[in-house]
Amino acid sequence: MITVISGTNNKGNKTRIFAQHIYHSLQSKTDTPVEYLALDEIKHDYFFPEMYKSPANGLIKIQDELILPAQKFIIISPEYNGGLAGVLKLFIDACSVRQYSANFKGKKVALVGVASGRAGNLRGMDQLTQILSHVGAIVMPNKLPISSIGKILNEENEIVLDSTLKAIDKHLDDFLLF
Repeated sequence: MITVISGTNNKGNKTRIFAQHIYHSLQSKTDTPVEYLALDEIKHDYFFPEMYKSPANGLIKIQDELILPAQKFIIISPEYNGGLAGVLKLFIDACSVRQYSANFKGKKVALVGVASGRAGNLRGMDQLTQILSHVGAIVMPNKLPISSIGKILNEENEIVLDSTLKAIDKHLDDFLLF
């Protein structure tokens, strides 16, 4: 199973557009089951002072259905303040409370960064690489930074820049071979 993670809890975010495109494209490219997890759609009831002692039931359900059975992940991470979204780091931290090694250790991860600026969240993907490496994941070396997303999306929030669509398609092909 492959789990595609949209890594922000910001309602009305643009990350979701890229994550859903990647999710649907992957479904058409592989017979492997592909699942979708959007951090803006889940309850964040796992963020409380005792989260490191006892995980919330909602998080356990997400882990059991979308994290533990996955062999691979694609994480689409927006740039927030020159790095990754705090909710994404918090989600990884919360998952680490239960079945630490089983969540990410030995599993392959591809990273896609999205940003309204010029760097496509390169620093955030570097931070995420360090975090994922620490928990034992194998991060695909070629990351995909997507910059200036305001110029890539049309008024209907569709990806219209052909070079971006081709870059995503190639990244997914490489990921499936990884």
